[in-house]
Amino acid sequence: MATSVMHLFLFISVVSVMLSPAAYATPGTATFYTNYVPSACYGNHDSGVMIAAASDPLWNNGAICGKTFTVTCTGPTNPVPHPCTGKSVTVKIVDHCPGCGGTLDLSKEAFQTIANPVAGVIKIDYHI
Repeated sequence: MATSVMHLFLFISVVSVMLSPAAYATPGTATFYTNYVPSACYGNHDSGVMIAAASDPLWNNGAICGKTFTVTCTGPTNPVPHPCTGKSVTVKIVDHCPGCGGTLDLSKEAFQTIANPVAGVIKIDYHI
């Protein structure tokens, strides 16, 4: 009996860990940009290419600077069929994109990791 309870507890623990990232994902949209420096968070400091800019609702007066987001393409927002690669990417927030037309404005390198750049704008799920 004790072994069965322990197995049940272990099973529930494993399932909870497997499902938890999906439970915290937030839907949004992503675009991409190509001029990375200067940035609103770090000025002329080069932060690499796996970076993103946050839209006004996420910006919070720059409090989001330096946070990392895992981003996954979930589908098209336009007639480009099947833009998603099936991969996810982790990006660091280094900039602000007021009026950028998406939730996150990814670097081109980050965008092309998760989607075909021809799509221009994609649906995403993201989490910190």
